[in-house]
Amino acid sequence: MEINQITIRKAILEDVPTIFYVIQESFKKYCENSGLEEPPDALRETVDDIRKDILTKQVLVAVLDGKIVGTLRYQILADQTVYLTRFGVLPSFHRAGIGQSLMNEVDDQLIKAGVNRIFLYTAAKNKDLVRFYYGRGFYVESTNTDRGYLRALMVKELKAKQNLTPNAQIL
Repeated sequence: MEINQITIRKAILEDVPTIFYVIQESFKKYCENSGLEEPPDALRETVDDIRKDILTKQVLVAVLDGKIVGTLRYQILADQTVYLTRFGVLPSFHRAGIGQSLMNEVDDQLIKAGVNRIFLYTAAKNKDLVRFYYGRGFYVESTNTDRGYLRALMVKELKAKQNLTPNAQIL
């Protein structure tokens, strides 16, 4: 599949129906790939929940050829850490660089904002997603089953990137 220019932008209220569709489709695939029998909260969310998040959190969309094909949300917490949620890409666009583009934009925004750490949860049994996150500098800090399945709390440290100077050496 040939991919043209991917644009990452802040979501607007007019995007809500399409974000809803992207979340539904991507999290159905997430359940299938993770072996989940019970749907996660993302599949229970309403368009009103998405509207509220657009007004209270950072909601980004990935646009390709005028069509929203991916999305994610994050919130900067008081301790200068971020909780990232609702990261989804339409299944027909998996492995096309959409998710990587979204995550790169988040990294850029958060480094500029002085954020120290990013947290997210993912199904620990979803090897593709865990591998994706590891490839972007995340690591598993802990696991739990509080939602009825094994979830990994993944963390990415951003502070080290901020403190590097052009002449710094990594030993």
